[in-house]
Amino acid sequence: MRSPRRLRDLLIPAMGCLAALVSTTLMADDLRIGIIGLDTSHSEQFTLRLNDPANPNHIPGARVVVAFPGGSPDIEESKARIDGFTATVRDKFGVRIVESVEEACKDVDAVLLLSLEGRPRLEQMRKIIAAGKPVFMDKPVAASLKDVVEIYKLAVSAQVPVFSASAVRWYPGVLEVANAEPTPARSVISYGPAHVLPFHPDLFFYGIHPTEALFTVMGSGCVSVIRTTTTSESIVTGLWSEGRTGTLLAIHEGAMSYKLIRFGDKQITEQKSEGDYTPMLREIVKFFQTKQAPVSPKQTLEIYAFMAAAEESKHRDGVRVTLREVMVKAGAPEAWLPEDGKAKPEVPKSVPKGLPKPGAS
Repeated sequence: MRSPRRLRDLLIPAMGCLAALVSTTLMADDLRIGIIGLDTSHSEQFTLRLNDPANPNHIPGARVVVAFPGGSPDIEESKARIDGFTATVRDKFGVRIVESVEEACKDVDAVLLLSLEGRPRLEQMRKIIAAGKPVFMDKPVAASLKDVVEIYKLAVSAQVPVFSASAVRWYPGVLEVANAEPTPARSVISYGPAHVLPFHPDLFFYGIHPTEALFTVMGSGCVSVIRTTTTSESIVTGLWSEGRTGTLLAIHEGAMSYKLIRFGDKQITEQKSEGDYTPMLREIVKFFQTKQAPVSPKQTLEIYAFMAAAEESKHRDGVRVTLREVMVKAGAPEAWLPEDGKAKPEVPKSVPKGLPKPGAS
């Protein structure tokens, strides 16, 4: 009869072989991901979560295998960081570096389009769509609403699954505010940094984050916006079709933080926590597996139309601009257009108890 120690000595190597076999099998089942754009920290952070099983935020099911650095030599944020991120994903995570978008789309199952800025996106998306690969488009989708619309038109025509979103959509604190009451929010204030990137509408780069948080809570249905702008901040108030309002406070200078405040039927709810990229990346992997986007093209187009309408309102000294107007100007098909913007806030039907009525002394 073998001793317990002898059995242990026999079992440990066998268990090690079994673990290696299981690991190999799982790796073989992983989706192969190609990255376009290594000039943003997202390229490093996404690869870390996908390629390193020891990371506490590891997301199984996909692995980055190839990447095209890209980059924008006339934007300092891109030029100064691309070499470092390229070296990290290559040397630390074993990602193969290639010299074109087309090469990065070969022999992969899906694509992460992570280029820092929006100007190259339309041409990059033409090539990705031609390869027929499902793609997640990091912010900003493009450098103009016209290009955003064109990208979605190309994807629909080719029947290639695409989606885009900000990571804040899945922050636990944002979801808590969004689900605070079963009825739609009456009004929401969302504030956050809005650094301006050259060559882009001034909310497209960082302003997308508090804007997406606003829409996560308010939902779809914004018809028009008005904007007040100073050097330090912009206040964009959106009118929704049911007479609800959503306000974005985009901070250009000074103290910066992200936060949501929701005004509901029974309570006022404030955001208490933020989050990181992990929940969004989990949604991205699920999208690559199912080809079903968690955020529809129409939802994303409405968010970009909101920001484009805000830009137009700024250029026209703060007049009300409808989302439909900027979408038509950008060439959107009729089926994608928002409502006509005729919604108007309802006059309050009553005065809350304890407050004086208008005109009372």
